Amino acid sequence: MSDTSLMSGFRTTFSQHLQDAWYGRTGLTQVLRPLSWLFIAIATLRRFGYQFRILKHTKLSVPVIIVGNLTVGGTGKTPLVIWIANYLKQTGYKPGIISRGYGGLARHWPQQVRPDADPTMVGDEAVVISRRTQCPMAVGPDRVAAGEALLKYADVDIIISDDGLQHYRLERDVEIMVIDGIRRFGNGYCLPAGPLREPPSRKNDVDMIVTNGIAAQGEYPMKYLGGHLINMQNEQRAELVEFKDKAITAIAGIGNPDRFFNYLRKTGLRITTISFPDHFHYQADSLQLDDDKIVIMTEKDAVKCQRFARTGWWYLPVDVELPEEFGLSLVSKLEKHSG
Repeated sequence: MSDTSLMSGFRTTFSQHLQDAWYGRTGLTQVLRPLSWLFIAIATLRRFGYQFRILKHTKLSVPVIIVGNLTVGGTGKTPLVIWIANYLKQTGYKPGIISRGYGGLARHWPQQVRPDADPTMVGDEAVVISRRTQCPMAVGPDRVAAGEALLKYADVDIIISDDGLQHYRLERDVEIMVIDGIRRFGNGYCLPAGPLREPPSRKNDVDMIVTNGIAAQGEYPMKYLGGHLINMQNEQRAELVEFKDKAITAIAGIGNPDRFFNYLRKTGLRITTISFPDHFHYQADSLQLDDDKIVIMTEKDAVKCQRFARTGWWYLPVDVELPEEFGLSLVSKLEKHSG
């Protein structure tokens, strides 16, 4: 077994132990609670510093929408960002998108992102967003710098920030929080004892809450739509139902791989699962599979595996559906700020 495989196995096992603690109440949770109190204190002081303008923050020349979450890991921010960008284009806006570029290995930031960008350099989610929206995009750890770079080189009149709810140095006009409808806020503790980046009460301060799944009162439900697959070699399209009687290996290197696996199972597919850490850097030898094996993976994984994909490898593009009221309310909030 290669060193890369060993490291991947260790990271996966450690990540699973944390997940068990965060979404339950194991002994590890109690051990980590004192560190969680320290994390809360630091996070609270930092937020107050920006609220009372003790710490410097920057307002860009166009409105900024923040799409973020409280929990570590995937909740569905990326498909929501794609939906918002395409919706705003339909209503006459010229949106640009900024993101962390997490997992990207570029030496200099910010980086402009185009549909044919290298996900190794700018991050997998950024490439997916660029391909699905065709919007100008810039990524970098400093959201202010990414936003300023986007305004300098692209004609945009509104910026959507993929993640960045806790990046308070960038002023925002609308905050949208995304919640996992099943896991919600886990055990309710902040890092490292729980999955939260801020206390649960933070949800009371945002403008809109989108729930991936069953929504509580005052939240907008978001539903996944994904009925077809795309071949990674030739872009051939096939319906999921065509794979019902076949042996399939499902692969996911995302924040919540079970959501992807369960979705495939609900469509009637018979799958064997392989999961990797979120934003995993795939190499040709990462997947030790037979040449004739049918593989289905997420779109985020596919952008990194496409260069060594085999004939039977497919990915599931995911779209989301939101209530009409969500889009109308978002535009209304933006108009109030511009007015």
